[in-house]
Amino acid sequence: MADLSIDFAGIKSPNPFWLASAPPTNTGYQVQRAFEAGWGGAVWKTLGEPVINTSSRFAAVHFGGQRVAGFNNIELITDRPLEVNLKEIYETKKRFPNNTIIASLMVEPKQEKWHEIVKRVEAVGVDGLELNFGCPHGMAERGMGAASGQQPDLVQAQTTWVKEVATTPVIVKLTPNITDITVVARHAVKGGADAISLINTINSLAGVDIHSWNTIPNVGGQGAHGGYCGPAVKPIALSMVAECARDRAVDVPISGIGGISTWQDVVEFMLMGSTGIQVCTAVMHHGFRIVEEMIDGLNNYLDEKGLASVMELIGKSVPKYSNWGDLDLNYKVVARINEDNCINCNKCHIACEDASHQCIDMLTNAEGKAILQVREEDCVGCNLCSIVCPADGAIDMVALDSGAAPMTWNQRNQVISGLNGSYSEVEVG
Repeated sequence: MADLSIDFAGIKSPNPFWLASAPPTNTGYQVQRAFEAGWGGAVWKTLGEPVINTSSRFAAVHFGGQRVAGFNNIELITDRPLEVNLKEIYETKKRFPNNTIIASLMVEPKQEKWHEIVKRVEAVGVDGLELNFGCPHGMAERGMGAASGQQPDLVQAQTTWVKEVATTPVIVKLTPNITDITVVARHAVKGGADAISLINTINSLAGVDIHSWNTIPNVGGQGAHGGYCGPAVKPIALSMVAECARDRAVDVPISGIGGISTWQDVVEFMLMGSTGIQVCTAVMHHGFRIVEEMIDGLNNYLDEKGLASVMELIGKSVPKYSNWGDLDLNYKVVARINEDNCINCNKCHIACEDASHQCIDMLTNAEGKAILQVREEDCVGCNLCSIVCPADGAIDMVALDSGAAPMTWNQRNQVISGLNGSYSEVEVG
């Protein structure tokens, strides 16, 4: 089997599977159970001045028969005394010396507050620190969490304060509730961050009960915005990880977070630049034992690819991720329908006719059988028909040789402006 151990900013871990700072890492009992199940590391539920959490506090979005497609919470940081958490961290690290324990921290943006909590937490033997600049609710209203994370200068300053006293690697956790996450990531690096983690949860309201008119969740008939996570946020998280991974100014390791539920998700995040990953919602839905399947799946995948170490995956897809203006406009794919696999549900025809380019015709073949056929000259290769098709193998998206040289939008603009010749010199598809 391949080597699953990772080196994340100098932090050694037996595998890339970490629990995110969240309800599953609230106590030593939980973290120890997780390590027994096979998790390589855990980011302890955020420490700071204890809060009083609300009841109720969780909600979920179910979609298309799938429960917990998305998850919403209005829970805050730890509601247990710092002394209790520190005692349990010490005991857990002593029992599991080879597993990674990261302390998630959140305090007021004051230098002395950061110095104090960093010293106290490192004294019990944590392997690293994660600065929580991402919580979008509750703490943000108090000037912490996302309120700090949305101010690049404040992220840089607080990271610098932590680095003044920290003896372990410092990870800065970023909020997605911002226009350009790379701006904040750069400032974290300027402040001395050894690594970044992303994404934290997204501002959200899970729903409204149309019978009582209460928000979901509600506390005595009143609701508030919460943090959104789970499988539904994975594409957003993956995009933000990719943006940071390809930014040369963000030259630190990344811990990927957001909707990770399977070993395939882990591979995607690592290919897009994550050295390790963190999981929360999937554990809240299915329990700690899901890591067993994730470990087996990743091991088998690496063996199939002939890779000796999981570290060989990191960033392999980053060069394939670019700006829209650099994509080849002369590259062309078309849809082709395989009659042997088609079940004649006509979903592709309806989707193309009503929402795309009206290039799928309903015909009758020589045997009098109704068939669907794509007019390839009118097909734009949008993929919609293959997306809505419920039958595996019924529609293939096939690349065609247009005979034209690659042409990006940026090159096209140069042609138009006369900087790179005339239209007659460059074939534009």
